[in-house]
Amino acid sequence: MHEHGSTCTSCMDRRQMLTRVGTAGAVVAGVAVLAACSGGADTPTATQGADGSLAKVSDIPVGGALSATSGSDKILLVQATAGTVTAYSAICTHQGCTVAPGTSDLTCPCHGSVFDLTGKPVSGPATEPLPAFDVHVENGAVFAGKA
Repeated sequence: MHEHGSTCTSCMDRRQMLTRVGTAGAVVAGVAVLAACSGGADTPTATQGADGSLAKVSDIPVGGALSATSGSDKILLVQATAGTVTAYSAICTHQGCTVAPGTSDLTCPCHGSVFDLTGKPVSGPATEPLPAFDVHVENGAVFAGKA
């Protein structure tokens, strides 16, 4: 009731206001989680070549990795030593978040799992290695599948 004795239909009581603020906070938190799971803007990512290649070998850092996609598969192209490229699924074996290439490892931004450049977990919570993904190199480019 207002001082004139009428009920205001556009006014919120305290409970309604707290509910709306709580909902807005949940939306903001949800956006933050999605951003964390995306791998971030600074994650090295391959652009598929016109020839169907996943990336050029020269784009993959030696002693590091590059994010790529093959069809609908999210993968990590790894060049642990110069000229040798391997690939692993970029889907974390813990809870399915997208693993990103780190400086010299592969990291899951969701729960902090770290994998070495062979896909093996070095710190949890993931305990299973990243599955291998078949790739081969032709003329300095990386292609999906066996040669």
